Amino acid sequence: MLTRYDQAASRAAARVMGQYSTSFSLATRLLRGRVREDIRHLYAVVRIADELVDGTAHQARIDAAAALDAYEAAILAAPEKRLHTDPVVHSYAITARRCGFQRDHLVAFFDSMRADLTHREYSASELAEYIYGSAEVIGLLCVQVFLAEETVSAADRATMDRGARYLGSAFQKINFLRDLGEDSSVLGRAYFPQAAGGELSEAAKSALIAEIRRELAAAEKAIHLLPLSARVGVRAAADIFAELTNQLAATPAAELKTTRISVPNRTKAWLAARAVRAVRAVRAVR
Repeated sequence: MLTRYDQAASRAAARVMGQYSTSFSLATRLLRGRVREDIRHLYAVVRIADELVDGTAHQARIDAAAALDAYEAAILAAPEKRLHTDPVVHSYAITARRCGFQRDHLVAFFDSMRADLTHREYSASELAEYIYGSAEVIGLLCVQVFLAEETVSAADRATMDRGARYLGSAFQKINFLRDLGEDSSVLGRAYFPQAAGGELSEAAKSALIAEIRRELAAAEKAIHLLPLSARVGVRAAADIFAELTNQLAATPAAELKTTRISVPNRTKAWLAARAVRAVRAVRAVR
């Protein structure tokens, strides 16, 4: 009976991912076995916390700060119990135990989510701290998932951790650019110091695009080191976000305030297929 409940909880987490992100859903389907399940379990928790601070709690007329505090407490305590009535918390607990998630990474994540309830603009140092908690530590947790059943050298692990942080940071900055208009007009936030009020100059946008591309490039060495159970999925995600970066680069800065840029589903599918071919080609050479 418990196994059946585990499976139902895992499917619930997968539904959360499928509802909110076509890009990550597609990339995650390219992961293998337990790795795929564990990433879905982690994503569901991240998404629910993000929803609490992005207006869902407000629309439900509940205290977002109190709801986030309660959710953080539930997530931090989750690995200690084998059964949870919340299926997302239940599936997360299975993954956290199996992969040995570090408590401080989750605390940093929730600290960043909490900042969304109080901050409207960020300084450069505040933004770096926010991105560490909201994205870089998620990358580190993903590495924990990818290596749960693997043995790697300390040097390779350090490279993968650095790459995960670079990739997480790049993904977050891409999202900030893509959502510039909504963040400003709906949520009243300006993550980039150079985009206060939702206004971003062409020069500032170009500098941010260059920064994102440097981080994507810096993550490449880590992607090549990942176990095959994870490499294709991460390759696909990186390529999809690189394509989104190209589209953002081609869009005038003034349009980002009113236009949400996205990668067409057919392009995502093509990039995913290319990622599969690329990893297979590397394996054939070796």
